[in-house]
Amino acid sequence: MPSFRSWHFNFSSRSLISPRPTSLHNLRPVIHRNMTKFTQEPHKLLVIPGPIEVTDEVLYANAHPSMSHMSPDFAKVFGDCIRMTREVLYSKEGQPFLISGSGTLGWDQVSANLVEPGESALVLNSGYFSDAFADCLQVYGAKVDQVKAPVGGAVDLGDVEAALKAKKYKIVTVTHVDTSTAVLTSIKDVAAVVKRVSPETLVVVDGVCSVASEEIKFDDWGIDVILTASQKGLGTPPGLSVLVASPRAIKTFETRSVPVTSYYGSWKKWLPIMQTYEKNTAGYFATPPVNLVYAYHASLNQILHGSVSLEERFARHREVSQRVKVEAEKLGYRGVPLGADVAANGMTALYVPEGLKPTDIVPRLLKKGIVVAGGLHPAIKEKYFRVGHMGVSVVDQSRGDIDKVIAGLKESLDEAKAEKA
Repeated sequence: MPSFRSWHFNFSSRSLISPRPTSLHNLRPVIHRNMTKFTQEPHKLLVIPGPIEVTDEVLYANAHPSMSHMSPDFAKVFGDCIRMTREVLYSKEGQPFLISGSGTLGWDQVSANLVEPGESALVLNSGYFSDAFADCLQVYGAKVDQVKAPVGGAVDLGDVEAALKAKKYKIVTVTHVDTSTAVLTSIKDVAAVVKRVSPETLVVVDGVCSVASEEIKFDDWGIDVILTASQKGLGTPPGLSVLVASPRAIKTFETRSVPVTSYYGSWKKWLPIMQTYEKNTAGYFATPPVNLVYAYHASLNQILHGSVSLEERFARHREVSQRVKVEAEKLGYRGVPLGADVAANGMTALYVPEGLKPTDIVPRLLKKGIVVAGGLHPAIKEKYFRVGHMGVSVVDQSRGDIDKVIAGLKESLDEAKAEKA
């Protein structure tokens, strides 16, 4: 029988491959859960702002044998995930919702469960994803006003205060890191303004591109909802919508005057399911992504109980972010954020030097095995590109991912300049 080391996992077909055809009996040692060594096949380095690179252990957990979502074993894992999600956000009181879907499902949950048709919402707009959140709220009947920042900037807190004094809002939404601009907004400061000026207004944070790469103290800062997804800082493959709601947000939902305007996204359906699983007992409304929950469980264990503490994890993201930005600017790139105080720590958005286009750089990086993302913000789409640096690429420095990215940025720029000369 081939040794475990002679096996590998083929991610294109998602199947276990042996060097020689064998009987089903010979597969058992490979998929046994006690196996501890598992290595991904060589692949291009994925450094877009999500999905991101994930650890071998997380991908191996995703290959867990098929399990019933009603089994006691799975219920315990799901319950652990609910509890650990709170820990990542420094929360003791928040109610997590872990639902099959993307981060976008979080917008629907907020819009359907917390804002009744005709009520007002204030969107603090720092980029493309703020526009999209506003659109979602309007679909559910909310009256939406916006405080807009210039491209590359965060909203002015004075403008936020003025808007809150002028009108009563059910919720204020803020995108912690807008993935289109790499702009970081201080949700601590925003929450403080809301609490002082309009304490009855709920503070809703889009943390899709910030959770687990930026420090977030849910309880201490007075956040009412934070929504995110599995495939970014949380270091898990895509497919899991993650949201945490404060007791105040849950009370707002429970005392609404009209029925929730969503079926799949209704907390009336999901709240008892989450409460049941947290008691390590299975519940059913819709089938959870069982294997993905196992992967999420593995990632949360690494984030919270690995070789690096949660505080050290955030510090490493800050250090790597600074390094990428400084080195890129030395080469001639320019950051999209208007200042270091509004620059995200989990990603970098870079204008290409004058005389070049993103298409002069991004395809060259791809040929070097480095996958970055093109521009997304419509006002500057043809002028910049985006690089993600979150999760294992940051925490495990022995991988050399960041070194490879910086070298690739230099080589690609040198090649582009030489071609133009």
